[in-house]
Amino acid sequence: METLTPGAVDQRVFDLFDEYVHGVIDRRGFLDRAAKLAATGATAGMTATALLDALNPRFAQAQQVPRHDKRLHAETITYDAPAGDGHVRGYLVRPAGEKEKLPAVLVVHENRGLNPHIEDITRRLALAGFMAFAPDALTPLGGYPGDEDKARELFAKLDQAKAREDFVAAVGVLSRRSDGNGRVGAVGFCWGGGMVNTLATRLPSLGAAVAFYGMAPDLGAVPQIKAPLQLHYAEHDDRINASAPAYEDALRAHHVKYEVFRYPGTQHGFNNDTTPRFDKAAAAQAWQRTVDFLQKHLRGAVSRP
Repeated sequence: METLTPGAVDQRVFDLFDEYVHGVIDRRGFLDRAAKLAATGATAGMTATALLDALNPRFAQAQQVPRHDKRLHAETITYDAPAGDGHVRGYLVRPAGEKEKLPAVLVVHENRGLNPHIEDITRRLALAGFMAFAPDALTPLGGYPGDEDKARELFAKLDQAKAREDFVAAVGVLSRRSDGNGRVGAVGFCWGGGMVNTLATRLPSLGAAVAFYGMAPDLGAVPQIKAPLQLHYAEHDDRINASAPAYEDALRAHHVKYEVFRYPGTQHGFNNDTTPRFDKAAAAQAWQRTVDFLQKHLRGAVSRP
């Protein structure tokens, strides 16, 4: 099993992989085109199949917080939502034994569903002192299947309109929980970053919104945003970055409170430590900014470890 680092991969390979991940091309299309790109440089000698395998997630290697960490209480819950048969499953984690009513953070996954990486992100937020909840948008299709390629196929069948309503409903669930303080924020990655941008236009009660490399929402809805926003972008991410300037113009025009960070040399997905696109320094900086931002707006003070 090959291990790659960002500097060892031709940018064109990352661009091609991004097309594959987001459904622009299928597996065969990736393999056919990657075979030519893999013939030179640090990936010379690798087959296209080996290259794809090396680019895919390594969940076990990247786990930061064990699933059964005794500092946390984790459970799977369901809530009423428009999807499927009227309910959605999600992963709820909070500090174990915590008596204080906690601010809540909705975690919105990438376009693969509630995979082990997003569960780990949810546990990281709980260790930072939040009640963190990650719904699985693939619930109406059977849930995350345990395989990234199968998840990719399922995601193409997802009813996007219902999925949006499922996450709107999730914020309501969190705001009403008796163990919460009523303040809810949201953080999302890739597809989830776009979802968080959209949720901000839908939910004036949202306390804070953090979008990692997320597509801009309907710009006509920007005047509805009341939550403070924090936006994170990679340098090498043309598909997402194309929508960013107009989004920022609209935010400024409507006096929305926001801050934006761009990370030089990074790829789309740079926060995801399960793949070669991960950038350790940028991810650490972005994560600290995220936690501080959520603490500030949901709890009222910045808390550092």
